[in-house]
Amino acid sequence: MMRVLEFIVALIIVIVVAVVVGVVMPGSGHVERSLVVGKDMRQVYDVLNNFRRFPEYSVQREYDRNIKFDFSGKAYGPGAEISWASDDGKVGNGKFTIASADPSFDKVDSTAKKSTIVWNVDNDWRGNDKHFTLDLERNGSRGQLTKVTWSYDVDYGFNLINRYSNLYIHGDPDAFIQFSLNNLQNVLAAVQNVDYTKLIPYIEQTQPTPVLMVSSSIERKGGLEALNDATDKAIGQIQAAAKKLGVTTTGPRIIYTTNYGDQNYSFDVAMPISATSLNVAGQTVELVAAKAPDLNAAVASSSADASSTAGDTAPGGHDRFGRLIVDNDVRAYLAFGGPALKAVWNGTAAGVPQTRDLMKAYAQTHGYKFDEVTNRFYDIEAKPEVKQGDQVTQYAEFDVYLPLSWAPDQTPEQAAGIKPPSLDDTGSDQAPASSSTAAPAAAASAGK
Repeated sequence: MMRVLEFIVALIIVIVVAVVVGVVMPGSGHVERSLVVGKDMRQVYDVLNNFRRFPEYSVQREYDRNIKFDFSGKAYGPGAEISWASDDGKVGNGKFTIASADPSFDKVDSTAKKSTIVWNVDNDWRGNDKHFTLDLERNGSRGQLTKVTWSYDVDYGFNLINRYSNLYIHGDPDAFIQFSLNNLQNVLAAVQNVDYTKLIPYIEQTQPTPVLMVSSSIERKGGLEALNDATDKAIGQIQAAAKKLGVTTTGPRIIYTTNYGDQNYSFDVAMPISATSLNVAGQTVELVAAKAPDLNAAVASSSADASSTAGDTAPGGHDRFGRLIVDNDVRAYLAFGGPALKAVWNGTAAGVPQTRDLMKAYAQTHGYKFDEVTNRFYDIEAKPEVKQGDQVTQYAEFDVYLPLSWAPDQTPEQAAGIKPPSLDDTGSDQAPASSSTAAPAAAASAGK
């Protein structure tokens, strides 16, 4: 009997001590880790202010390759949500929600020194009011680096079991932050380090459009003169083919970029036409969208141009891209169709490649999926250059497009009602000072 009493007394003492220790333990927990990445702060801010690339840098997929992610709420900024479900007990189920982002995205430019994004955490970690705080700060002599401080905060209240869980805050929460930070750096490494803060892109739902197309290639050292000569030649071929087919061209020229290399530039020149079916070689053919080539098919052509014709198929047939062969040089098919990221460049054609670089980086940080091989960049000369003699009085306006396979309905700029630049904003009779001042300044900095 005495031993039973001793055991009960000892148990009471242990319980009292445990309660006392629990009461004096902190009622909240905090852990943080920092990492400096070699990227502009706006790029880091954009990746963390949406969840579309979260599965790529989250440590959760390393724990469970079969984890299921689901996106909800807004596509970008406060209100964006991502939830997950996993059969792995280490991952479990949960949800993150972007609670705040300060300042707003349009204020995170080269003058912004700091920014903060807060994610609310809803999972099986113990405690209440759980949230991640992601503090970004410009680093480096020219502000070209970004210090990311990722912290986790939790309120345990007066729940003693929760308070004891603070002893393990350096377990799952700490590991999640550390591994995700390292993975984040890898994701950002694939993004070209350009300043796109003055780019104002929109997502546009494009419609299938019949076009006639000619492939071309120039040496880049030839500059704009070589590009203009090749484009004019291709347009002449297209217009001649349209006349023979009995159709009319219905819009400005389109240039599809195939390969913008160090030495050569390969591209396709196209123009929209008035018919979706053509009579070629005595047969009426309905135009269809181009497709990725069949790699198993025999290719007789030795051309290095990826968009060139395969073999010597006669007019009326189809090349390996599924495009109707009109003659030796001219092809016909349905272009466009589906969502595309669109940006406007006001200036000479020399600024279009820089605009493409900005758009690609923007799409990567916002998590828009694209494939430059099967759905290439293209640009449309919406308004031609205007000259008086040798003096340029108004630069051309180019609409630059990047077809997307997975994207929201709108960009943040679009949702906020921020308008892209237009020559109409300044008046058609205003002479520009230079190509860089006639267009978004961000594009001018892309080549630096």
